[in-house]
Amino acid sequence: MKRIIVIGGGVIGLCSAYYLHKHGHEVEIIDKSNMDEGASYVNAGYLSPSHIIPLSAPGVMRKGLRWMLNSSSPLYIKPRLDMDLLKWGLAFNSSCNPRHVKRSIPVIRDISVLSQELFDELKKQQEFTFHYDKKGLMMLCRTQKGMEEELKVADLATKADLEVSVLNAEEFREIEPKANIDSIGAILYKCDFHTTPHEFMSDMKSYLTKARVRIHPNEMVKDFQISAKTIKAVYTDKASYEADEVVLAAGSWSGLIARKLGKHLLMQAGKGYRINTTTDYGISIPAILSERKIAITPMNGFTRVAGTMEIAGINNRINKVRVDAIANGARLYYPDMNLTAQEKKDAACGLRPVTPDGLPYIGRSETCKNLTFAAGHAMMGWSMATATGKLVQEVIDDKKPSVKMELFNPDRRFR
Repeated sequence: MKRIIVIGGGVIGLCSAYYLHKHGHEVEIIDKSNMDEGASYVNAGYLSPSHIIPLSAPGVMRKGLRWMLNSSSPLYIKPRLDMDLLKWGLAFNSSCNPRHVKRSIPVIRDISVLSQELFDELKKQQEFTFHYDKKGLMMLCRTQKGMEEELKVADLATKADLEVSVLNAEEFREIEPKANIDSIGAILYKCDFHTTPHEFMSDMKSYLTKARVRIHPNEMVKDFQISAKTIKAVYTDKASYEADEVVLAAGSWSGLIARKLGKHLLMQAGKGYRINTTTDYGISIPAILSERKIAITPMNGFTRVAGTMEIAGINNRINKVRVDAIANGARLYYPDMNLTAQEKKDAACGLRPVTPDGLPYIGRSETCKNLTFAAGHAMMGWSMATATGKLVQEVIDDKKPSVKMELFNPDRRFR
């Protein structure tokens, strides 16, 4: 049995703690927040093997530069003089190539499919009652150009052995008859599932608490005691904790914490927004509005509208322009969807840790012998959470990993 400190109480940190505890370790979780907000609570709730294309795909940087002066665009990189942003941008641009996409597809698929399998296992336990649905995910397109782009991705998904169907307007209305949808066609990924995030987070925190995993919210990591490239203790603003192993799963703050260990992680915070509505618009199947990059999810008791990727540093400011862009974009595809002023006022945001190549950092680093990284999942943190937790446990227990991890190496170089 090892004493393990998990830094970060989001979905990645909780899942890491779960699998470590299940394999006999003494685990404590430290998080700087109250653990009831952020990306783990405001995401679209998708478990999506269909999302096989990494964020750093050909043409994305070009679009990002074109959208830099448009604060309502799906991808917004706020112009600013920042050396870390410049280094990240150069590395991101170098990753936007077909070769990177080709070799990323199987590893993204494998870790996402493993996560689904692990979610299935959790759902079978009586302690886990979270909403979990297997209705698939539609990619809705309003233009022929959008449909053509989605068909290319669908072809790649089919070749990756994922279950995909192409639907015309009449066909998707047959499976979603109560919703008024303005779209010329859709791609249906039957392989995708969805959840209500706060329910899963509540179940997991409750389980860990009952299992006597100690959780320390509202506690900020300040420093470390290091000897011979080994972390001996973690210092916070309230206490110190001795550790045999440390897991860094602090989301967008992981880069700042890693610097205290002498490790420079290329990572930017990508802000996403969500708007919740209790109005019934007849939506029963999750959908991504292809041209606007907006997610629509029917959750337990409400519908969530989520989207945007805003690279603007670490902050939780709500940009009304971006909230309005999400609401207006959703109404283009669902003409009956009239999100109220109060619903938009209640919008929340979360920061997703984005690496230059769109792949997470999972595994050991040369920085410290007993440090395991689990961060940088961008929009796929929810989709990859349980598998990441399992991989963290396998790394620490020196077991053969359930999926190939070479592309997740925290010490990888970006060319």
